[in-house]
Amino acid sequence: MKPVALLTLAALLFIITQCSVTHKTSQIDQIGETSSRGDSLIYEIPEDAIEVHPAAYQPSYTIINDLVHTQLKVSFDWKKMHLFGKAYITLKPHFYETDSLRLDAKGFDIHQVELVKTGGNLPLKYSYDSSSLYISLDKKYRREEQYTIYISYTAKPNELQVKGSAAINDARGLYFINADGKDPEKPRQLWTQGETESSSAWFPTIDKPNMKMTTELSMTVEDGFVTLSNGMMISSKSNGDGTHTDTWKMELPYAPYLVMMAAGPFTVVKDHFKELEVNYYLDKKYAPYAKKIFGNTPEMIDFFSKRLGVPYAWPKYSQVVVHDFVTGAMENVSATVFFDKMQQTSREMIDGNHEDIISHELFHQWFGDLITCESWSNLPLNESFATYGEYLWNEYKYGRDEADFGNNNDLNHYLYYSRSVNAPLIRYEYDDKEEVFDAISYQKGGRILHMLRKYVGDEAFFLSLKTYLESNRFGTAEVHQLRLAFEKVTGEDLNWFFDQWFLSPGHPILDIQYNYDSISKLVVVTLNQIQDAEDMVFRLPINVDIYENGTKTRREIVMNKRQQTFSFSCDTKPDLVNTDADKSLVCEKSDNKSDTSFAFQIEHAPLFMDRLEALQFFSDKSDNSFYSRVMLRGLNDTMWAIRTIAAQNIVLDNDLNGELKKKIISMASSDPKSHVRAAAIEQLGQWNDHNVEEVIENSLRDSSYLVISTALSALLELDSIKAFEAAQFLENDSSDEIISALGNIYSNLAGPDKNDFLLSQLNKDDVSYDLVSSYGIYLSRMIGNPEVVQEALSTLYDIAQNDDRWYVRFAAINTLMNSFNAMAAQKETWKNQLMQTTKETEESQNLATNLEWITTEMSALDVKIESIKTSETDENLRRILKSQ
Repeated sequence: MKPVALLTLAALLFIITQCSVTHKTSQIDQIGETSSRGDSLIYEIPEDAIEVHPAAYQPSYTIINDLVHTQLKVSFDWKKMHLFGKAYITLKPHFYETDSLRLDAKGFDIHQVELVKTGGNLPLKYSYDSSSLYISLDKKYRREEQYTIYISYTAKPNELQVKGSAAINDARGLYFINADGKDPEKPRQLWTQGETESSSAWFPTIDKPNMKMTTELSMTVEDGFVTLSNGMMISSKSNGDGTHTDTWKMELPYAPYLVMMAAGPFTVVKDHFKELEVNYYLDKKYAPYAKKIFGNTPEMIDFFSKRLGVPYAWPKYSQVVVHDFVTGAMENVSATVFFDKMQQTSREMIDGNHEDIISHELFHQWFGDLITCESWSNLPLNESFATYGEYLWNEYKYGRDEADFGNNNDLNHYLYYSRSVNAPLIRYEYDDKEEVFDAISYQKGGRILHMLRKYVGDEAFFLSLKTYLESNRFGTAEVHQLRLAFEKVTGEDLNWFFDQWFLSPGHPILDIQYNYDSISKLVVVTLNQIQDAEDMVFRLPINVDIYENGTKTRREIVMNKRQQTFSFSCDTKPDLVNTDADKSLVCEKSDNKSDTSFAFQIEHAPLFMDRLEALQFFSDKSDNSFYSRVMLRGLNDTMWAIRTIAAQNIVLDNDLNGELKKKIISMASSDPKSHVRAAAIEQLGQWNDHNVEEVIENSLRDSSYLVISTALSALLELDSIKAFEAAQFLENDSSDEIISALGNIYSNLAGPDKNDFLLSQLNKDDVSYDLVSSYGIYLSRMIGNPEVVQEALSTLYDIAQNDDRWYVRFAAINTLMNSFNAMAAQKETWKNQLMQTTKETEESQNLATNLEWITTEMSALDVKIESIKTSETDENLRRILKSQ
């Protein structure tokens, strides 16, 4: 499962470089602050708003009965948003004899509970508390005896009182989309989301990750609807009443949370990998782009199968895009569900696609589906691997630079998160299982796997994964089984690595110093672990590359003390000593190289991170003699992210011969990557040079939405009138980037005539954080206009209360609070004007009317803000609001 709620807060180019490497200098600002599909928001929760308390130990679920097979027959009441179900659940005692059964069943009406017997079912006694169904069996069953329970029930997911997590924003299990058909922008659909334990909101089961079962699902839906579920469709029957029943069967065992169904007017685009059926389910309007969106899937299946040495296990692979999904995507066995932002036109994909999500979910078909974590404490066995699957695909398809770029983003995502949460990768202690779906389980875990790969080597790493997969195939696992697989292959006791990185919290913070002794001809590297004294000292195998006289020599060292010094023989002073040469350590570091070394590093060291570190070092050193050379090297780099970073951080103070300026102007129109063109245009906008205005205006006709929106913002810096005029020609564009740029321009320049346009954008699904914030500025300017204010507040109330994303609700609440303050200032202005106005004139009467209106509006707004704050359920937002 890919939690886009976290990822959209980050940018497509989420390099918060100050988190990972420092050089006694200020750092390059994060680049690409707004992604092609997301918002920009980093809000650090104040320490005094963070409540710390010990968490409870969470054991694996104790198995009394094993699920064997579940057969479901379901139909739907769209008006009530109910599911009518008949479940036939086959089980057997796990080991000990038992005469009872407990099933998870959330918010059902239970109609019948019977034991299926030849010659007629036997009614069973049961009790039900709205979340668990307790059944008394007809006798004690032994572990070799199977029995089947029949349950007739009604599921009412919309009546459940449940909460989601940072990764999954809801937990109702079954969702009816546009059930009444009143929203012309959305098709009528239904779909399910089972993780973590929400499948039991639509069928009775033992809803735990250490259960495995086969399934057969029959769905009765209206004609015109296409269905999808796990496994293969074995029949489709017309019922002659405007409905049809599709039956899907999965004959291989998998976990209950991975059961899925979806139905709607999907268009199905067929593809294949060898004999394997590979299909894409989308809205009709996006069907022409299906193979551009998902078309690398067959190659991914082939690559992962070969890289792991374990073929794809399931009978098909389908990918379906649904509306209003509660997370980014979900890796249901053989049928992955994606959120609707996956649907892009060819033009939108110029600025980036979601192939990271596609690879993430596909890798889950091995890690999470074929083998499932036996408890949520072991979630990284699912999610860390899926995150690393993104790296493996990028490395194979696009090269190591692209993979390392994503890897560095993951590291910095984790390091930022670690400021407020310090927990081990494998967490046996937590209050709520949803807590473990975070940057530790995903991003840190992926980086730890990469570090393990670099430690044992590629051959041993992938053979160990094959051993792990084959040993636990169609079963469940905990972290020690992964360790044992690596130990079996490598022959090495790896408890130290797993204890340090999987079972302990934190990461090292390194300070690295260099010295060369020309007399002894030794280069000395001094390493200090400067994390807090109470934190553990890490054992760190480190590769050190020494560049001397055109030759690179690798030295392998192990740091296992808080401070250590390592000496290496060198006949001459090295051009560069590159510590952590693979850039694989999960750490923060201050790497105190000289400017000469960093200048050499950007030209001769091979990795993306080598060049990035050099750019970081020189970012605020425009007076350095190496500056122009290094930055020009960055602008000409083969890797687009390096060019982007260089373009965003150029300073022209020391631009000898004007080469940097010429290069930026050229890149703005000719670089093949839209992110680089956008960065160059952003740089042009900061120069206050009207000679580049034509370049910026020409960029308004670029094929890239990102470039156009950046050009609008750049033009705003140089000529606000031209920017405002250009913005009005783009109002019919549906691009998120364009709309955000228009919001920024209109926030400071537009009058009340633009309120209808802005409100129409705010009322759309997935309104952006940036647009809500821009509208807040606009509304503060319009606060003296009752018509604008009254129309605005109802829309902001709706966003503040009902948007699925806590950070967008936060933007709306902030806008409401700022509006209250603007009203207070306007009220004082009107009061002062009234005091200076002749009584009983038209002007005084208007002012009195306005004062009465604004006083009433402020009172209502104050009550509403407090009500919204009180009713907020998201813990992140509650903490932020508490601190304000």
